[in-house]
This record gives sequence, structure tokens and C-alpha cells, in this order.
Amino acid sequence: MKEPEFSVIPAELNSRSHSHAIGELQESRFALKGLVRRAGHKVFGAQTIKKDYAYHYGGQRELQFNVGIEDVQDTRTLRFGVAFSLEPSQSTPDPVAELSPKIKRFNDFVELNAEHFADMRMWHYESGSRSATYMPGPIPWERVTRHVFIMLGKRQPLRDLDYEAILDDFDRLLPLYKYVESQVPLEPLVMSEDSGFVFRPGCAVKASKAVKAGTQSELDIDLRHNDLQQALYLRLVSQFGKDNVGTERPSGVGTRIDVVVKLKDEFWFYEIKTSGSPRGCLREAIGQLLEYSFWPGSQIASRLVIVGESALDDSGSEYLRRLKQRFSLPVDYEQVVV
Repeated sequence: MKEPEFSVIPAELNSRSHSHAIGELQESRFALKGLVRRAGHKVFGAQTIKKDYAYHYGGQRELQFNVGIEDVQDTRTLRFGVAFSLEPSQSTPDPVAELSPKIKRFNDFVELNAEHFADMRMWHYESGSRSATYMPGPIPWERVTRHVFIMLGKRQPLRDLDYEAILDDFDRLLPLYKYVESQVPLEPLVMSEDSGFVFRPGCAVKASKAVKAGTQSELDIDLRHNDLQQALYLRLVSQFGKDNVGTERPSGVGTRIDVVVKLKDEFWFYEIKTSGSPRGCLREAIGQLLEYSFWPGSQIASRLVIVGESALDDSGSEYLRRLKQRFSLPVDYEQVVV
């Protein structure tokens, strides 16, 4: 299939957007920001469609819906999603100062809703150099500097575009945009439709592979997580039986627990981390496990287990001992090696 001229792509998205929530973007901007006039009805305006990228009309100083051509692994692709551009311009001479409050709101929202965007990826450009892709998560503040472009979204081959899928993903990102761009303080919205904690045994088999970005190869952290989850699941099944072990169980508070073990009327929750150090795994996992077990509406677990690839060192063991002794927290650490 022949690659379309880039200008055709935002025009086609504009045309198809009327049957999608993203088609109401300009109406949403008008209501959120108290604008004097509405900026038309199109997602992408003539002024914001460039040679090989486009962002929504009015989006230069916002979390922008963005599409653009990227060459990845010798394949011309279309990136699409939402982005922050920290490139100075005449209208935005200090993008870091202007966008930092919005990046803070982005981080709050994504931290609570990372599962909702788990099929997407993040990447960034810094001084023209593209990073590898990584899992959705809060933007580190050391990355919030001039001449940085940060993206959350997906890519499709330019020769085989699925416009409806692009618009469906824009619809999914719209609540994030509205939260970031709201003019009034809000509590971050948890997007999960989970009705409550329900235990079911079983494990979904997930892929494991390496991904490349440009000339740089690195293991996709999400896929490494899948390997560890499968290994942990098989180990626990051998200990407790397949009817007593389940993966990716809804916590009841808008998140999912990596692995759950059911023992009569008790539950053990396992959170897997891929940090290279036990301390990193402990830091990342403990807050999540406490939320899974103690947030109002959740299922209390009798044991909370952090899982990492590295063996727990003496300092980590002492840390967990103090948490148990001082706060009576049922927190442990287990090593899983793939």
C-alpha cells in the first residue's frame, strides 16, 4: 500500500473524529478554559499541521494531541498520542515554567492509571536524539528541560494506517487531557471500571521479546515483567495448586495485583518489580502493595510480597524487619530468577 502524504492524515482524522469523543475536543477546551470563542470544530487546524507532524489546534501550550512521522527500525511509522513540547517559541518563551504545573498533573493522573495505558509506550526526544521506548509512568523532573519533547502513545506503519484505532486511542487519552488542562483543582480520576476484588485462578500467557529504537537495543521492561510473572506463577502453582493462584487480579480500587495466592480465607498479594537492586524494588512496590490491601474498598491481604530478580541484601532484610516490628506490616521479599 502506498504511503499517504502527511497532510492527508490529520485531514482524515478530522473527518472521522465526529463519531468519536475526541471530535468534541474543541468544545471541551472551550468549557475547560473559559475561552472567549471556540476554536472551530476540528481537532487539527491549518496552523498546526506542519510538514511531517501536527498537533491539535491550540495545543502548543497544552498537553497536545500529536501525530507525526518517525523512522523506526528502517520503517516509516506514524506516532500518535499526547505529548509535551518543551521547545521555546515566540508564544511560549519559557515552556518549562508554563508546562511544569501541567506535567505535575500528568504525573498524578498517570501514576494512578498506568494500567489503563499499559498497551501504550512513552519515549522522548532531547536535542534531536530519540530515546528508547519505555512503559507509561510519571515524567522524571530531570527530563523537564528546554528542547525536550515527551510522548505517550503508539505507532503504526505509515503504509497501513488504521484511523479508527488511532481515534479510539485518542478517546482513551481524552480524560487525561481534561484532567491536565482543567483550570480548577481536581482529585486524579481512577479510570478502571473494576467493581471490587474478585479472586480467579489462572495466568494469561504474555509475550517476551526485545525491542529496538533506532540503533539502540534494550529489553522492554514490560515484557521482562511478563517473564518474571510467568515464572512466579508456575512456582506458586507448584506450591499451592493451580486453583489457588491467579494473576492480574483487580484490586477493587482501580488497580491490578500482579499475582494473588488464595489460602482458605486469606490472600497473599505479590508485586513484581524489575529494578536492578532490591532497594529499588522495595521502594517501588511497598506503596502499591499497601494500597492494594488497605485502601478503602480493597481486600486486606495477610501477606504482601515484593518480587525482584536480585537476592535481598542485609540492608533490605533489616528494613523489612523494622517495618514488621514497628508497624506490624506483613511485608516480605522473594527472588525470582528467569
